[in-house]
Amino acid sequence: MTATDPAMTALAHSWSALSLLHGRIEGRIERALQAAHDLSAREYALLDVLSRQHDGEGGHLQMRQVAESVVLSQSATTRLVTRLENRGLLSRYLCATDRRGIYTDVTDEGRRLLDEARPTNNAALREALDAATSVPGLAPLVHAVEQLQSRPIPV
Repeated sequence: MTATDPAMTALAHSWSALSLLHGRIEGRIERALQAAHDLSAREYALLDVLSRQHDGEGGHLQMRQVAESVVLSQSATTRLVTRLENRGLLSRYLCATDRRGIYTDVTDEGRRLLDEARPTNNAALREALDAATSVPGLAPLVHAVEQLQSRPIPV
């Protein structure tokens, strides 16, 4: 296959449509969260991921796993964690079994903000998806996203 191969051109077009859908969704969520909660979409995603940790086996995520979950580099994730920690939304502590390991947890204030922001995030997501269904090239992607609702996404 070459770069001008029709299959590659179609694949590139599909990727562009997916990227466009993602951008529209993220933009709508970003604006809604900023306006209502002074929270970015990445900050919300980080709080959401960290809020699902638990004390059982494998319940705490390493920074690498957190970075993968919020689709950021490890250094950008560390800066984001520091920013939220400075706002009192996260706390860090040493792992009890490995003093080299540092875990991050959502504080009570962080959980409160996350609980307040969740309906805003969900409404903005729904609005973005509904708006995208009117664009013929995006409607099939919206349908595919909606089909994924019942399937857990691995972190």
